[in-house]
Amino acid sequence: MNVSTMNTPRLAGHLLVECLIEQGVTHAFGVPGESYLAVLDGFHRHADRIRFVINRQEGGAAFMAEAHGKLTGRPGVCFVTRGPGATNASIGVHTAFQDSTPMVLFVGDVASDCRDREAFQEVDFFRFFGPLAKRVERIDDARRIPEYVARAFATALNGRPGPVVLVLPEDMLTHPVEAAPLPRVEAVEAWSDPGALRQLRELLLQAQRPLVLAGGGGWTPQAAQALARFAENWQLPVCNTFRFQDTFDNHHPLYAGDVGLGINPALAKRIQQADLLIAIGPRLGEATTGGYTLIEAPRPRQKLVHIHSSAEELNRVYQADLAICASLSAAARSLEVLTAPPQVPWADWAQGCHADYLANIDPANGGVQLPGEIDLPQVIHTLQRLLPADAVLTNGAGNFASWLHRFYRYPGLARGLKTQLAPTNGAMGYGVPAGVAAAITTGRTVFTIAGDGDFLMNGQELATATQYGAKSIVLLLNNGMYGTIRMHQEREYPAHVVGSSLHNPDFCALARAYGYAAERVTRTADWEPALRRALDAPTGTLIEMPLDPQVITTRGTLDAIRQAALRRQQT
Repeated sequence: MNVSTMNTPRLAGHLLVECLIEQGVTHAFGVPGESYLAVLDGFHRHADRIRFVINRQEGGAAFMAEAHGKLTGRPGVCFVTRGPGATNASIGVHTAFQDSTPMVLFVGDVASDCRDREAFQEVDFFRFFGPLAKRVERIDDARRIPEYVARAFATALNGRPGPVVLVLPEDMLTHPVEAAPLPRVEAVEAWSDPGALRQLRELLLQAQRPLVLAGGGGWTPQAAQALARFAENWQLPVCNTFRFQDTFDNHHPLYAGDVGLGINPALAKRIQQADLLIAIGPRLGEATTGGYTLIEAPRPRQKLVHIHSSAEELNRVYQADLAICASLSAAARSLEVLTAPPQVPWADWAQGCHADYLANIDPANGGVQLPGEIDLPQVIHTLQRLLPADAVLTNGAGNFASWLHRFYRYPGLARGLKTQLAPTNGAMGYGVPAGVAAAITTGRTVFTIAGDGDFLMNGQELATATQYGAKSIVLLLNNGMYGTIRMHQEREYPAHVVGSSLHNPDFCALARAYGYAAERVTRTADWEPALRRALDAPTGTLIEMPLDPQVITTRGTLDAIRQAALRRQQT
């Protein structure tokens, strides 16, 4: 940026945009509002250096910013207006918090002279966002914009990554200001204590059945590569935690599978049999730990080493035998230089873990025979063959995602790029906007899998993709219901169906209205030609795939769940 222009008086809204540019921001997502018109004018002024992506709903905008944060490792940026705009965006803030994703949400607010009168769309953002964000601040003095923006980025990046909310009074943004942006903020590396590393080595030398659980936010390609070298040096089987399946290469002979909802029963047994668990990065939340029972809280049966970037997460739920506070990049590089013995006693154990994983993803071992003309293991197998290695795969929340989670093999960050975008907080409606954000900002092939209920929460963001010439491929599995809720209903209240059935639109017509190509596939044999057409198409494509409602999980049918529940009631 030209130094002379930085000392020239200009609108505070323009300075804010200049601060974002200095932080390396190339895209900001949002829905325009009259509360931050001066910032929008700043985006116009600097359109050659930063792009404001116009969304259709603030929830979609916040999801796009969160997805961008996951993809780049730098804070994703979102702008919304006060009141309804901010509350709509809260779902993305919650996702960024639980997924440990760096993000900054800017909220245009009422003018200072209207504050605390319950003015039009006024909300107490400190109380509203307080439990959802790492920090919530309001910028009252335009001269301090550089300070607040730099601190927001530092807070979002350091320790456990997460979201920060900055509130922008409307009148403040129109003040003339001469301040200059502060330099780009980088995350601070926290290194492992050498004594703790020696203790970890001793625990490894005493182990017979160790397992590594890798995941959480904050991984870089370099950290993932160091993790791979650590695993190879010690011949350690590695699991990826819930919806961080690209942390470790799924094709690696030491990969043992993913630990989350719908876990491979053989892997669950391996975790229970392990005598040493090394958790690198994950919080060890409910989905990863089977409701805190697969790994028992607060004191696991196995010896536990927990490595996390935030001291606040260590010994919070699980009392670890060894807790190490370190950023993941530094931790992984520390681990890769731990001297391993010439031989380890768990070589057969590691091979068995990988064999269990391969058996679980074999389409021939898809579990029970599921009804209908669609073979979903084969659908994912075809996807694996045809998508390029750097493709970004996204999904929201619902049982439909379990097919992707179980059968798709992610290449892993160690190959240089993040390829999985999925919400660990179980937020529906995430997949479509996350895919659109990836398509707009990376130009890579993007594939989204969605359910019918999931798609209808943010399917309007296909219009955003079309507006920006971006292309994603959406596979929409349509079973006419909120499938996950119906599954739980049948498990807890069998045959009492209420609130989970859906009357859906013509999805293909809807997609075409947004500018996407669309077709309907009703047989497995028609899937590959449809996918090839979508890959070759100049625009995005939605492929609707009707499913028999009985196809509810990768391992069983809805009727089987109901019958099991009825038998339990009878006994």
